[in-house]
Amino acid sequence: HSVTEENGNAFIQAKTLKTDFYTCTFMKSQLFLNEKEQHAQPAVEKSSTHIAHNFTLEVSRNKTASIHKYGGYTVDRNHDKYELVNAAKSIIDKALAKGFNSLLNDQKDAWSKIWDMADITIEGDVKAQQGIRFNIFHLNQTYLGTDAKLNIGPKGFTGEKYGGSTYWDTEAYCIPFYMATKDQSVARNLLAYRYNHLQKAIENAEKLGFKDGAALYPMVTMNGEECHNEWEITFEEIHRNGAIAFAIFNYYRYTGDYSYIPEKGLEVLIAIARFWHQRATFSVDKNKYVILGVTGPNEYENNVNNNWYTNYIAKWCIEYTFENIKRIEAEYSSDYTRVMNKVKLSKAEIKDWLKVANNMYFGYSKKHNVYLQQDGFLDKELITVEDLPKSERPINQKWSWDRILRSPYIKQADTLQGFYFFEDHFTTEELERHFDFYEPFTVHESSLSPCVHSIQAAKLNRMEQAYTFYLRTSRLDLDDYNHEVHEGLHITSMAGTWMSIVEGFGGMRVKDNKLSFEPKIPKQWSAYSFKVNFRNQIVKVLVNQNETHFELDGNNNLDIIVNGKVVTIGPNSLVTV
Repeated sequence: HSVTEENGNAFIQAKTLKTDFYTCTFMKSQLFLNEKEQHAQPAVEKSSTHIAHNFTLEVSRNKTASIHKYGGYTVDRNHDKYELVNAAKSIIDKALAKGFNSLLNDQKDAWSKIWDMADITIEGDVKAQQGIRFNIFHLNQTYLGTDAKLNIGPKGFTGEKYGGSTYWDTEAYCIPFYMATKDQSVARNLLAYRYNHLQKAIENAEKLGFKDGAALYPMVTMNGEECHNEWEITFEEIHRNGAIAFAIFNYYRYTGDYSYIPEKGLEVLIAIARFWHQRATFSVDKNKYVILGVTGPNEYENNVNNNWYTNYIAKWCIEYTFENIKRIEAEYSSDYTRVMNKVKLSKAEIKDWLKVANNMYFGYSKKHNVYLQQDGFLDKELITVEDLPKSERPINQKWSWDRILRSPYIKQADTLQGFYFFEDHFTTEELERHFDFYEPFTVHESSLSPCVHSIQAAKLNRMEQAYTFYLRTSRLDLDDYNHEVHEGLHITSMAGTWMSIVEGFGGMRVKDNKLSFEPKIPKQWSAYSFKVNFRNQIVKVLVNQNETHFELDGNNNLDIIVNGKVVTIGPNSLVTV
Protein backbone atom coordinates (compact mmCIF):
# COMPACT_ATOMS: atom_id res chain seq x y z
CA HIS A 1 0.00 0.00 0.00
CA SER A 2 1.01 3.62 -0.28
CA VAL A 3 0.03 6.87 1.44
CA THR A 4 0.24 10.12 -0.54
CA GLU A 5 -0.87 13.75 -0.30
CA GLU A 6 -1.22 16.27 -3.09
CA ASN A 7 -2.63 19.83 -2.88
CA GLY A 8 -4.80 19.04 0.11
CA ASN A 9 -5.97 15.73 -1.34
CA ALA A 10 -5.07 12.60 0.65
CA PHE A 11 -4.89 9.09 -0.81
CA ILE A 12 -4.26 5.63 0.63
CA GLN A 13 -3.80 2.92 -1.99
CA ALA A 14 -3.97 -0.71 -0.89
CA LYS A 15 -4.36 -4.26 -2.16
CA THR A 16 -6.20 -6.99 -0.27
CA LEU A 17 -3.97 -9.93 0.57
CA LYS A 18 -5.88 -12.93 -0.81
CA THR A 19 -8.42 -11.54 -3.24
CA ASP A 20 -6.09 -8.99 -4.88
CA PHE A 21 -8.66 -6.18 -4.85
CA TYR A 22 -7.00 -2.79 -5.46
CA THR A 23 -8.51 0.18 -3.64
CA CYS A 24 -7.89 3.86 -3.13
CA THR A 25 -9.37 5.66 -0.13
CA PHE A 26 -9.41 9.42 -0.61
CA MET A 27 -10.11 12.52 1.44
CA LYS A 28 -10.37 16.27 0.91
CA SER A 29 -11.09 18.81 3.65
CA GLN A 30 -12.21 22.44 3.43
CA LEU A 31 -12.11 24.94 6.27
CA PHE A 32 -14.77 27.68 6.60
CA LEU A 33 -15.13 30.69 8.86
CA ASN A 34 -18.65 32.09 8.94
CA GLU A 35 -19.34 30.09 5.77
CA LYS A 36 -16.39 31.68 3.93
CA GLU A 37 -13.73 29.24 2.78
CA GLN A 38 -10.29 29.69 4.32
CA HIS A 39 -7.71 28.66 1.75
CA ALA A 40 -5.08 27.61 4.27
CA GLN A 41 -3.31 24.36 3.50
CA PRO A 42 -3.69 21.80 6.29
CA ALA A 43 -0.72 20.40 8.15
CA VAL A 44 -0.32 16.81 7.03
CA GLU A 45 0.17 14.03 9.55
CA LYS A 46 1.27 10.87 7.79
CA SER A 47 2.52 7.37 8.55
CA SER A 48 2.81 4.20 6.50
CA THR A 49 -0.82 3.31 7.29
CA HIS A 50 -2.74 6.55 7.78
CA ILE A 51 -2.95 10.21 6.84
CA ALA A 52 -4.62 13.14 8.61
CA HIS A 53 -5.20 16.84 7.96
CA ASN A 54 -4.74 19.26 10.86
CA PHE A 55 -6.10 22.81 10.66
CA THR A 56 -5.20 25.66 13.00
CA LEU A 57 -7.50 28.67 13.10
CA GLU A 58 -8.16 31.49 15.52
CA VAL A 59 -11.88 31.99 16.04
CA SER A 60 -13.24 34.97 17.93
CA ARG A 61 -16.48 35.08 19.87
CA ASN A 62 -19.72 34.81 17.81
CA LYS A 63 -17.89 33.42 14.79
CA THR A 64 -18.37 29.87 13.52
CA ALA A 65 -15.69 27.58 12.13
CA SER A 66 -16.69 24.50 10.19
CA ILE A 67 -14.96 21.76 8.23
CA HIS A 68 -16.39 20.09 5.17
CA LYS A 69 -14.79 16.71 4.64
CA TYR A 70 -15.25 14.72 1.42
CA GLY A 71 -14.21 11.11 1.30
CA GLY A 72 -14.74 7.95 -0.67
CA TYR A 73 -13.25 4.97 -2.44
CA THR A 74 -12.24 3.98 -5.92
CA VAL A 75 -11.73 0.29 -6.68
CA ASP A 76 -10.38 -1.76 -9.55
CA ARG A 77 -13.81 -3.25 -10.10
CA ASN A 78 -14.75 0.01 -11.83
CA HIS A 79 -11.39 1.55 -12.80
CA ASP A 80 -7.97 0.49 -14.04
CA LYS A 81 -5.94 -0.43 -10.96
CA TYR A 82 -3.19 2.00 -11.99
CA GLU A 83 -5.66 4.87 -12.40
CA LEU A 84 -7.36 4.75 -9.00
CA VAL A 85 -5.80 8.02 -7.76
CA ASN A 86 -6.72 9.86 -10.96
CA ALA A 87 -10.26 8.51 -10.71
CA ALA A 88 -10.38 9.70 -7.09
CA LYS A 89 -9.19 13.19 -8.11
CA SER A 90 -11.98 13.37 -10.67
CA ILE A 91 -14.57 12.45 -8.03
CA ILE A 92 -13.16 15.04 -5.62
CA ASP A 93 -13.34 17.74 -8.31
CA LYS A 94 -16.97 16.88 -9.07
CA ALA A 95 -17.86 16.88 -5.37
CA LEU A 96 -16.24 20.27 -4.80
CA ALA A 97 -17.97 21.73 -7.85
CA LYS A 98 -21.32 20.52 -6.55
CA GLY A 99 -20.68 21.66 -2.99
CA PHE A 100 -21.40 20.21 0.41
CA ASN A 101 -24.93 21.58 0.81
CA SER A 102 -26.00 20.43 -2.62
CA LEU A 103 -24.66 16.94 -1.94
CA LEU A 104 -26.43 16.95 1.41
CA ASN A 105 -29.72 17.84 -0.29
CA ASP A 106 -29.19 15.04 -2.83
CA GLN A 107 -28.69 12.65 0.07
CA LYS A 108 -31.87 13.87 1.76
CA ASP A 109 -33.85 13.45 -1.47
CA ALA A 110 -32.48 9.95 -2.02
CA TRP A 111 -33.39 8.83 1.49
CA SER A 112 -36.79 10.47 1.25
CA LYS A 113 -37.59 8.34 -1.81
CA ILE A 114 -36.31 5.20 -0.06
CA TRP A 115 -38.43 5.82 3.03
CA ASP A 116 -41.49 6.68 0.97
CA MET A 117 -41.41 3.18 -0.53
CA ALA A 118 -39.80 1.01 2.14
CA ASP A 119 -41.14 2.44 5.41
CA ILE A 120 -43.32 0.32 7.67
CA THR A 121 -45.37 2.16 10.26
CA ILE A 122 -46.56 0.58 13.50
CA GLU A 123 -48.98 2.40 15.77
CA GLY A 124 -49.11 1.76 19.50
CA ASP A 125 -45.77 -0.01 19.96
CA VAL A 126 -42.64 2.16 19.97
CA LYS A 127 -40.20 -0.74 20.45
CA ALA A 128 -41.63 -2.60 17.46
CA GLN A 129 -41.60 0.56 15.32
CA GLN A 130 -38.04 1.42 16.27
CA GLY A 131 -36.92 -2.13 15.47
CA ILE A 132 -38.28 -2.30 11.93
CA ARG A 133 -37.06 1.18 10.95
CA PHE A 134 -33.59 0.44 12.31
CA ASN A 135 -33.49 -2.66 10.12
CA ILE A 136 -34.91 -1.00 6.99
CA PHE A 137 -32.31 1.76 7.30
CA HIS A 138 -29.42 -0.69 7.46
CA LEU A 139 -30.69 -2.81 4.57
CA ASN A 140 -30.77 0.27 2.36
CA GLN A 141 -27.47 1.54 3.74
CA THR A 142 -25.82 -1.77 2.82
CA TYR A 143 -27.03 -2.45 -0.71
CA LEU A 144 -28.17 -0.18 -3.55
CA GLY A 145 -28.63 -2.90 -6.14
CA THR A 146 -27.16 -1.03 -9.10
CA ASP A 147 -24.13 -3.30 -9.59
CA ALA A 148 -24.40 -7.06 -10.24
CA LYS A 149 -20.79 -7.47 -9.10
CA LEU A 150 -21.84 -6.69 -5.51
CA ASN A 151 -23.83 -8.58 -2.90
CA ILE A 152 -24.84 -8.33 0.75
CA GLY A 153 -22.51 -9.41 3.55
CA PRO A 154 -24.15 -10.72 6.75
CA LYS A 155 -22.57 -7.82 8.66
CA GLY A 156 -22.77 -5.26 5.87
CA PHE A 157 -20.30 -2.48 6.66
CA THR A 158 -20.87 -2.62 10.41
CA GLY A 159 -18.18 -5.10 11.47
CA GLU A 160 -15.23 -7.19 10.32
CA LYS A 161 -16.76 -10.61 11.09
CA TYR A 162 -17.33 -12.69 7.92
CA GLY A 163 -15.07 -10.28 6.02
CA GLY A 164 -17.86 -8.83 3.88
CA SER A 165 -18.46 -12.17 2.17
CA THR A 166 -21.71 -13.44 0.66
CA TYR A 167 -23.74 -16.34 2.09
CA TRP A 168 -26.97 -18.09 1.06
CA ASP A 169 -28.72 -15.58 3.35
CA THR A 170 -29.04 -13.26 0.35
CA GLU A 171 -31.15 -15.68 -1.67
CA ALA A 172 -33.20 -17.01 1.24
CA TYR A 173 -33.93 -13.81 3.14
CA CYS A 174 -32.85 -10.63 1.37
CA ILE A 175 -34.29 -11.02 -2.12
CA PRO A 176 -37.96 -10.81 -0.96
CA PHE A 177 -37.28 -7.43 0.69
CA TYR A 178 -35.50 -5.93 -2.32
CA MET A 179 -38.05 -7.34 -4.79
CA ALA A 180 -40.92 -5.70 -2.97
CA THR A 181 -39.37 -2.35 -2.09
CA LYS A 182 -37.19 -1.61 -5.14
CA ASP A 183 -37.33 -1.82 -8.90
CA GLN A 184 -37.15 -5.46 -10.01
CA SER A 185 -33.74 -4.79 -11.60
CA VAL A 186 -32.26 -4.80 -8.07
CA ALA A 187 -33.29 -8.39 -7.34
CA ARG A 188 -32.31 -9.37 -10.87
CA ASN A 189 -28.79 -8.05 -10.18
CA LEU A 190 -28.59 -10.30 -7.11
CA LEU A 191 -29.45 -13.27 -9.33
CA ALA A 192 -26.93 -12.14 -11.95
CA TYR A 193 -24.24 -12.05 -9.24
CA ARG A 194 -24.52 -15.84 -8.97
CA TYR A 195 -24.67 -16.29 -12.74
CA ASN A 196 -21.44 -14.32 -13.03
CA HIS A 197 -19.83 -16.78 -10.59
CA LEU A 198 -21.15 -19.92 -12.31
CA GLN A 199 -17.84 -20.97 -13.83
CA LYS A 200 -16.12 -20.72 -10.45
CA ALA A 201 -18.95 -22.75 -8.89
CA ILE A 202 -18.30 -25.45 -11.50
CA GLU A 203 -14.57 -25.33 -10.71
CA ASN A 204 -15.41 -25.56 -7.01
CA ALA A 205 -17.42 -28.74 -7.65
CA GLU A 206 -14.63 -30.20 -9.79
CA LYS A 207 -12.21 -29.85 -6.87
CA LEU A 208 -14.56 -32.11 -4.89
CA GLY A 209 -14.77 -34.75 -7.62
CA PHE A 210 -17.90 -33.65 -9.48
CA LYS A 211 -17.84 -33.47 -13.27
CA ASP A 212 -19.68 -32.63 -16.49
CA GLY A 213 -20.58 -29.07 -15.50
CA ALA A 214 -22.00 -29.76 -12.02
CA ALA A 215 -21.77 -26.66 -9.83
CA LEU A 216 -21.42 -26.22 -6.09
CA TYR A 217 -21.68 -22.58 -5.12
CA PRO A 218 -19.39 -21.55 -2.25
CA MET A 219 -20.73 -21.30 1.26
CA VAL A 220 -18.84 -18.03 1.71
CA THR A 221 -17.44 -15.92 -1.10
CA MET A 222 -16.27 -12.52 -2.26
CA ASN A 223 -15.26 -13.35 -5.81
CA GLY A 224 -16.86 -16.72 -6.57
CA GLU A 225 -14.20 -18.79 -4.82
CA GLU A 226 -14.84 -20.61 -1.56
CA CYS A 227 -13.66 -18.56 1.43
CA HIS A 228 -14.82 -20.90 4.21
CA ASN A 229 -12.39 -23.30 5.83
CA GLU A 230 -14.45 -25.64 8.04
CA TRP A 231 -15.02 -28.92 6.18
CA GLU A 232 -18.37 -29.68 7.82
CA ILE A 233 -19.69 -26.39 6.40
CA THR A 234 -17.68 -25.97 3.19
CA PHE A 235 -18.16 -29.52 1.89
CA GLU A 236 -21.37 -30.51 3.64
CA GLU A 237 -23.72 -27.52 3.92
CA ILE A 238 -24.68 -28.06 0.31
CA HIS A 239 -28.30 -26.96 0.69
CA ARG A 240 -27.00 -23.50 -0.26
CA ASN A 241 -27.24 -24.62 -3.90
CA GLY A 242 -30.97 -25.06 -3.37
CA ALA A 243 -31.44 -21.53 -2.04
CA ILE A 244 -29.77 -20.13 -5.17
CA ALA A 245 -32.15 -22.10 -7.39
CA PHE A 246 -35.13 -21.14 -5.22
CA ALA A 247 -34.28 -17.44 -5.61
CA ILE A 248 -34.64 -17.81 -9.40
CA PHE A 249 -38.08 -19.36 -8.91
CA ASN A 250 -39.05 -16.75 -6.32
CA TYR A 251 -37.98 -13.86 -8.57
CA TYR A 252 -40.13 -15.08 -11.45
CA ARG A 253 -43.08 -15.87 -9.18
CA TYR A 254 -43.05 -12.34 -7.77
CA THR A 255 -42.04 -10.17 -10.72
CA GLY A 256 -43.50 -12.18 -13.60
CA ASP A 257 -40.23 -11.51 -15.45
CA TYR A 258 -39.46 -14.86 -17.07
CA SER A 259 -36.77 -13.46 -19.39
CA TYR A 260 -34.02 -13.95 -16.80
CA ILE A 261 -34.39 -17.74 -16.89
CA PRO A 262 -33.75 -18.35 -20.62
CA GLU A 263 -31.08 -15.63 -20.67
CA LYS A 264 -29.07 -16.70 -17.60
CA GLY A 265 -30.99 -18.65 -15.01
CA LEU A 266 -31.33 -21.92 -16.90
CA GLU A 267 -27.56 -22.42 -17.03
CA VAL A 268 -27.41 -22.04 -13.25
CA LEU A 269 -30.33 -24.43 -12.74
CA ILE A 270 -28.80 -27.10 -14.99
CA ALA A 271 -25.45 -26.92 -13.20
CA ILE A 272 -27.19 -27.23 -9.82
CA ALA A 273 -29.38 -30.14 -11.01
CA ARG A 274 -26.25 -31.92 -12.22
CA PHE A 275 -24.72 -31.48 -8.78
CA TRP A 276 -27.71 -33.01 -6.99
CA HIS A 277 -27.85 -35.93 -9.41
CA GLN A 278 -24.18 -36.71 -8.78
CA ARG A 279 -24.33 -36.06 -5.02
CA ALA A 280 -27.15 -38.53 -4.42
CA THR A 281 -26.36 -42.21 -3.79
CA PHE A 282 -28.65 -45.16 -4.55
CA SER A 283 -29.32 -47.20 -1.41
CA VAL A 284 -30.02 -50.84 -2.22
CA ASP A 285 -31.28 -51.31 1.32
CA LYS A 286 -33.85 -48.50 1.04
CA ASN A 287 -34.41 -48.85 -2.72
CA LYS A 288 -34.24 -45.04 -2.75
CA TYR A 289 -31.72 -42.31 -3.47
CA VAL A 290 -30.10 -40.91 -0.35
CA ILE A 291 -27.85 -37.91 0.31
CA LEU A 292 -25.15 -38.72 2.85
CA GLY A 293 -22.73 -36.65 4.90
CA VAL A 294 -24.39 -33.23 4.99
CA THR A 295 -25.03 -30.28 7.27
CA GLY A 296 -28.51 -28.79 7.01
CA PRO A 297 -29.51 -25.25 7.96
CA ASN A 298 -29.23 -26.43 11.57
CA GLU A 299 -25.48 -26.11 11.99
CA TYR A 300 -25.69 -27.87 15.37
CA GLU A 301 -25.83 -31.12 13.36
CA ASN A 302 -22.86 -32.01 11.12
CA ASN A 303 -22.12 -34.94 8.83
CA VAL A 304 -25.64 -36.36 9.01
CA ASN A 305 -27.43 -38.52 6.47
CA ASN A 306 -30.66 -37.62 4.72
CA ASN A 307 -31.30 -34.18 6.12
CA TRP A 308 -34.93 -33.76 5.08
CA TYR A 309 -34.57 -30.15 3.94
CA THR A 310 -31.51 -30.94 1.81
CA ASN A 311 -33.16 -33.98 0.20
CA TYR A 312 -36.38 -32.07 -0.44
CA ILE A 313 -34.74 -29.06 -2.05
CA ALA A 314 -32.51 -31.36 -4.13
CA LYS A 315 -35.58 -33.14 -5.51
CA TRP A 316 -37.31 -29.80 -6.13
CA CYS A 317 -34.27 -28.33 -7.93
CA ILE A 318 -34.20 -31.21 -10.42
CA GLU A 319 -37.93 -31.02 -11.06
CA TYR A 320 -37.91 -27.22 -11.40
CA THR A 321 -34.98 -27.35 -13.82
CA PHE A 322 -36.82 -29.93 -15.93
CA GLU A 323 -39.95 -27.74 -15.99
CA ASN A 324 -37.93 -24.80 -17.29
CA ILE A 325 -36.10 -26.86 -19.90
CA LYS A 326 -39.47 -27.95 -21.32
CA ARG A 327 -40.88 -24.41 -21.31
CA ILE A 328 -37.80 -22.85 -22.89
CA GLU A 329 -37.67 -25.56 -25.55
CA ALA A 330 -41.30 -24.75 -26.43
CA GLU A 331 -41.26 -20.95 -26.12
CA TYR A 332 -37.65 -19.73 -26.45
CA SER A 333 -36.16 -21.99 -29.10
CA SER A 334 -33.07 -19.88 -29.84
CA ASP A 335 -32.19 -19.65 -26.13
CA TYR A 336 -32.83 -23.37 -25.77
CA THR A 337 -30.45 -24.20 -28.63
CA ARG A 338 -27.78 -21.80 -27.32
CA VAL A 339 -27.89 -23.16 -23.78
CA MET A 340 -28.02 -26.84 -24.77
CA ASN A 341 -25.05 -26.40 -27.10
CA LYS A 342 -23.14 -24.62 -24.34
CA VAL A 343 -23.81 -27.09 -21.52
CA LYS A 344 -23.99 -30.26 -23.66
CA LEU A 345 -27.13 -31.57 -22.00
CA SER A 346 -28.80 -34.69 -23.41
CA LYS A 347 -32.28 -36.13 -22.94
CA ALA A 348 -30.64 -39.23 -21.44
CA GLU A 349 -28.96 -37.17 -18.73
CA ILE A 350 -32.24 -35.48 -17.85
CA LYS A 351 -33.85 -38.93 -17.57
CA ASP A 352 -31.15 -39.93 -15.07
CA TRP A 353 -31.83 -36.78 -13.04
CA LEU A 354 -35.51 -37.60 -12.82
CA LYS A 355 -34.78 -41.09 -11.50
CA VAL A 356 -33.10 -39.42 -8.53
CA ALA A 357 -35.88 -36.87 -8.00
CA ASN A 358 -38.68 -39.43 -8.32
CA ASN A 359 -37.05 -41.85 -5.88
CA MET A 360 -35.62 -39.55 -3.22
CA TYR A 361 -35.67 -40.86 0.34
CA PHE A 362 -37.41 -38.92 3.12
CA GLY A 363 -37.28 -40.21 6.68
CA TYR A 364 -40.67 -40.21 8.40
CA SER A 365 -41.82 -41.03 11.92
CA LYS A 366 -45.22 -42.70 12.04
CA LYS A 367 -45.20 -42.32 15.81
CA HIS A 368 -44.81 -38.53 15.69
CA ASN A 369 -46.36 -38.12 12.23
CA VAL A 370 -43.53 -35.86 11.04
CA TYR A 371 -40.66 -35.94 8.56
CA LEU A 372 -37.39 -36.56 10.37
CA GLN A 373 -34.82 -33.78 10.32
CA GLN A 374 -32.25 -36.46 9.52
CA ASP A 375 -31.54 -40.15 10.06
CA GLY A 376 -31.24 -40.96 13.75
CA PHE A 377 -32.87 -37.79 15.07
CA LEU A 378 -35.18 -39.84 17.30
CA ASP A 379 -32.17 -41.64 18.82
CA LYS A 380 -31.32 -38.43 20.65
CA GLU A 381 -32.41 -37.62 24.18
CA LEU A 382 -35.37 -35.44 23.24
CA ILE A 383 -35.12 -32.77 25.92
CA THR A 384 -36.80 -29.51 24.89
CA VAL A 385 -35.39 -26.01 25.25
CA GLU A 386 -37.85 -25.42 28.09
CA ASP A 387 -35.79 -27.87 30.17
CA LEU A 388 -32.47 -26.22 29.28
CA PRO A 389 -31.25 -23.89 32.07
CA LYS A 390 -30.81 -20.30 30.92
CA SER A 391 -27.35 -20.36 32.47
CA GLU A 392 -26.31 -22.85 29.78
CA ARG A 393 -27.37 -20.66 26.86
CA PRO A 394 -26.32 -19.81 24.26
CA ILE A 395 -25.08 -23.38 23.98
CA ASN A 396 -22.52 -22.45 21.31
CA GLN A 397 -20.77 -20.39 24.00
CA LYS A 398 -21.37 -22.71 26.97
CA TRP A 399 -21.13 -26.27 25.61
CA SER A 400 -18.45 -28.33 23.88
CA TRP A 401 -19.14 -29.19 20.25
CA ASP A 402 -19.47 -32.92 20.88
CA ARG A 403 -22.20 -32.18 23.42
CA ILE A 404 -24.01 -29.89 20.97
CA LEU A 405 -23.84 -32.51 18.21
CA ARG A 406 -25.31 -35.19 20.48
CA SER A 407 -28.16 -32.94 21.59
CA PRO A 408 -31.53 -32.50 19.85
CA TYR A 409 -31.14 -28.73 19.83
CA ILE A 410 -31.71 -26.85 16.59
CA LYS A 411 -29.87 -23.62 15.84
CA GLN A 412 -32.38 -22.27 13.30
CA ALA A 413 -35.28 -23.43 11.13
CA ASP A 414 -34.22 -26.61 9.33
CA THR A 415 -37.16 -28.84 8.48
CA LEU A 416 -39.32 -25.75 9.01
CA GLN A 417 -37.16 -23.85 6.47
CA GLY A 418 -38.48 -26.31 3.89
CA PHE A 419 -42.03 -25.71 5.07
CA TYR A 420 -41.39 -21.96 4.66
CA PHE A 421 -39.98 -22.21 1.12
CA PHE A 422 -42.49 -24.81 -0.04
CA GLU A 423 -45.53 -23.82 1.99
CA ASP A 424 -47.84 -24.56 -0.94
CA HIS A 425 -46.71 -28.20 -0.99
CA PHE A 426 -48.12 -28.90 2.47
CA THR A 427 -51.38 -28.43 4.35
CA THR A 428 -51.68 -26.08 7.31
CA GLU A 429 -52.23 -29.16 9.48
CA GLU A 430 -48.88 -30.60 8.32
CA LEU A 431 -47.16 -27.30 9.09
CA GLU A 432 -48.73 -27.25 12.54
CA ARG A 433 -47.55 -30.79 13.34
CA HIS A 434 -43.99 -30.05 12.28
CA PHE A 435 -43.94 -26.66 14.02
CA ASP A 436 -45.17 -28.24 17.25
CA PHE A 437 -42.58 -30.99 17.03
CA TYR A 438 -39.46 -29.02 16.03
CA GLU A 439 -39.87 -25.53 17.51
CA PRO A 440 -39.60 -26.78 21.14
CA PHE A 441 -36.09 -28.06 20.32
CA THR A 442 -35.05 -24.80 18.62
CA VAL A 443 -32.70 -22.51 20.54
CA HIS A 444 -32.87 -19.73 17.89
CA GLU A 445 -29.14 -19.03 18.26
CA SER A 446 -28.91 -17.97 14.63
CA SER A 447 -30.15 -14.50 13.76
CA LEU A 448 -31.97 -16.11 10.81
CA SER A 449 -34.21 -18.24 13.03
CA PRO A 450 -36.87 -16.01 14.65
CA CYS A 451 -38.22 -14.58 11.37
CA VAL A 452 -39.22 -17.94 9.84
CA HIS A 453 -40.84 -19.02 13.08
CA SER A 454 -42.65 -15.68 13.39
CA ILE A 455 -44.10 -16.06 9.89
CA GLN A 456 -45.24 -19.62 10.59
CA ALA A 457 -46.64 -18.80 14.03
CA ALA A 458 -48.71 -16.01 12.44
CA LYS A 459 -50.01 -18.41 9.79
CA LEU A 460 -51.06 -20.76 12.60
CA ASN A 461 -52.84 -17.86 14.38
CA ARG A 462 -50.44 -18.01 17.32
CA MET A 463 -50.14 -14.28 17.52
CA GLU A 464 -48.42 -14.01 20.91
CA GLN A 465 -45.70 -16.37 19.74
CA ALA A 466 -45.44 -14.59 16.37
CA TYR A 467 -45.15 -11.23 18.13
CA THR A 468 -42.45 -12.51 20.51
CA PHE A 469 -40.42 -13.85 17.59
CA TYR A 470 -40.95 -10.56 15.72
CA LEU A 471 -39.62 -8.50 18.63
CA ARG A 472 -36.63 -10.79 18.91
CA THR A 473 -35.70 -10.53 15.23
CA SER A 474 -36.39 -6.79 15.00
CA ARG A 475 -34.48 -5.83 18.15
CA LEU A 476 -31.75 -8.47 17.99
CA ASP A 477 -29.02 -5.85 17.60
CA LEU A 478 -30.67 -2.90 19.32
CA ASP A 479 -31.00 -4.98 22.50
CA ASP A 480 -27.82 -7.03 21.83
CA TYR A 481 -29.78 -10.20 22.46
CA ASN A 482 -26.87 -12.57 21.69
CA HIS A 483 -24.16 -10.40 23.34
CA GLU A 484 -22.22 -10.13 20.08
CA VAL A 485 -23.15 -6.78 18.57
CA HIS A 486 -19.51 -5.69 18.94
CA GLU A 487 -18.84 -7.99 15.96
CA GLY A 488 -21.29 -6.05 13.79
CA LEU A 489 -25.00 -6.03 13.04
CA HIS A 490 -26.98 -8.92 11.55
CA ILE A 491 -27.80 -7.29 8.21
CA THR A 492 -29.18 -10.24 6.25
CA SER A 493 -31.49 -11.29 9.07
CA MET A 494 -32.84 -7.73 9.14
CA ALA A 495 -34.61 -8.60 5.89
CA GLY A 496 -36.28 -11.37 7.87
CA THR A 497 -37.74 -8.70 10.16
CA TRP A 498 -39.46 -7.15 7.13
CA MET A 499 -40.67 -10.63 6.13
CA SER A 500 -42.10 -11.16 9.63
CA ILE A 501 -44.43 -8.19 9.17
CA VAL A 502 -45.27 -8.41 5.47
CA GLU A 503 -45.39 -12.20 5.06
CA GLY A 504 -46.18 -13.00 8.69
CA PHE A 505 -48.73 -10.51 9.98
CA GLY A 506 -49.72 -9.29 6.50
CA GLY A 507 -49.89 -12.86 5.21
CA MET A 508 -48.58 -11.74 1.81
CA ARG A 509 -47.91 -14.46 -0.77
CA VAL A 510 -48.11 -14.74 -4.55
CA LYS A 511 -50.84 -17.15 -5.66
CA ASP A 512 -52.03 -17.67 -9.22
CA ASN A 513 -49.99 -14.63 -10.33
CA LYS A 514 -51.81 -12.44 -7.83
CA LEU A 515 -50.77 -10.88 -4.55
CA SER A 516 -52.56 -12.67 -1.74
CA PHE A 517 -53.04 -11.39 1.81
CA GLU A 518 -54.35 -12.88 5.05
CA PRO A 519 -53.92 -9.86 7.35
CA LYS A 520 -53.58 -10.29 11.10
CA ILE A 521 -52.49 -7.84 13.77
CA PRO A 522 -50.86 -8.34 17.17
CA LYS A 523 -52.98 -7.11 20.07
CA GLN A 524 -50.10 -4.80 21.07
CA TRP A 525 -50.58 -2.72 17.89
CA SER A 526 -53.45 -0.45 16.95
CA ALA A 527 -52.42 -0.44 13.25
CA TYR A 528 -49.54 -1.06 10.86
CA SER A 529 -48.89 -0.24 7.21
CA PHE A 530 -46.46 -1.13 4.43
CA LYS A 531 -46.03 -0.74 0.68
CA VAL A 532 -44.99 -3.28 -1.92
CA ASN A 533 -44.03 -2.85 -5.55
CA PHE A 534 -45.75 -5.70 -7.39
CA ARG A 535 -45.01 -5.78 -11.12
CA ASN A 536 -44.63 -2.00 -11.29
CA GLN A 537 -47.82 -1.25 -9.38
CA ILE A 538 -47.53 0.05 -5.82
CA VAL A 539 -49.91 -1.45 -3.28
CA LYS A 540 -50.23 0.22 0.13
CA VAL A 541 -51.65 -1.95 2.90
CA LEU A 542 -53.01 -0.54 6.17
CA VAL A 543 -54.16 -3.05 8.79
CA ASN A 544 -55.97 -2.09 11.98
CA GLN A 545 -57.82 -4.12 14.58
CA ASN A 546 -61.09 -4.14 12.62
CA GLU A 547 -60.33 -3.96 8.90
CA THR A 548 -57.67 -3.71 6.20
CA HIS A 549 -57.34 -0.95 3.60
CA PHE A 550 -55.68 -1.57 0.23
CA GLU A 551 -54.65 1.40 -1.89
CA LEU A 552 -53.27 1.15 -5.42
CA ASP A 553 -50.82 3.56 -6.99
CA GLY A 554 -50.89 2.38 -10.59
CA ASN A 555 -52.48 2.82 -13.99
CA ASN A 556 -54.52 -0.37 -14.25
CA ASN A 557 -56.93 -2.40 -12.16
CA LEU A 558 -55.20 -4.93 -9.94
CA ASP A 559 -56.78 -8.14 -8.72
CA ILE A 560 -55.55 -9.28 -5.33
CA ILE A 561 -56.68 -12.10 -3.06
CA VAL A 562 -57.76 -11.27 0.48
CA ASN A 563 -58.54 -14.16 2.82
CA GLY A 564 -59.12 -16.41 -0.17
CA LYS A 565 -61.41 -14.06 -2.13
CA VAL A 566 -60.48 -12.02 -5.22
CA VAL A 567 -60.72 -8.25 -4.69
CA THR A 568 -60.23 -5.69 -7.48
CA ILE A 569 -58.51 -2.37 -6.74
CA GLY A 570 -58.93 0.42 -9.27
CA PRO A 571 -56.16 2.87 -10.22
CA ASN A 572 -55.42 5.34 -7.40
CA SER A 573 -58.32 4.03 -5.36
CA LEU A 574 -58.90 2.53 -1.92
CA VAL A 575 -60.62 -0.74 -1.02
CA THR A 576 -61.54 -1.71 2.54
CA VAL A 577 -62.00 -5.33 3.59
